Amino acid sequence: MGWGEALERRDPGTWSHCQRTAAFAKVLAEALDLEEEEIRAIPCGALLHEIGKLEIPETILRKPAKLTAEEMLIMREYCLRGYEIVSKEASLQDAAEIVRSHRERFDGTGYPQGLKGEAIPVGARIVAVAETFEMLVRESPPPWGARNHGRGSGDPTLVRPDVRPPDRRRALERTG
Repeated sequence: MGWGEALERRDPGTWSHCQRTAAFAKVLAEALDLEEEEIRAIPCGALLHEIGKLEIPETILRKPAKLTAEEMLIMREYCLRGYEIVSKEASLQDAAEIVRSHRERFDGTGYPQGLKGEAIPVGARIVAVAETFEMLVRESPPPWGARNHGRGSGDPTLVRPDVRPPDRRRALERTG
C-alpha cells in the first residue's frame, strides 16, 4: 500500500485534497517563473504535505467536535511527523522542507517553527496559498471550513494582482 492509499484510509478525502493542491501549486509555481528544479519539488511537496497525519491518532483526526488545546498540540505535530517520513528518502529533501513548513504563516503565526516572511521556503509558501485556494473552490468544503485557513499566510509576493489564480479546471485536468 502506498502513502496516498494509506492516508486516504486514515483520513478520507485527504489524498484527493493533496492531489488538487499539488495541481494548483504547480500552476502557481509555473506562473511565478521559478527555476525548473523548484517547480518539480513543489507539486511533490504539495502531494505529500498531509502525510504526517498517518502518525496522528484517529480519534483526533476524525473528531467531529472542536479539538481541545491538548489535542490541537498533538495535531500540530503532523508537519514534523510528515517531514520525518519524507526526509528519509534522499531524493525528496526539497519536498520534505515543504511538508515541514507548509503551515508556517507569512506573518509568523504559523507552526511548527514560527518562521516569518521569506524565511519560509518559497515552495511551502506556494503550497499554503494553493491549499487555501483548493479549499475555497472545492465542490464539497471540509466540515471545519476554510474560513480561517489562509489567515496570515498571504505572502504578498505570491498573492498579488499580476499573478492570476490557477484555473481550477485546467489544473485538475493535469491530475488525470
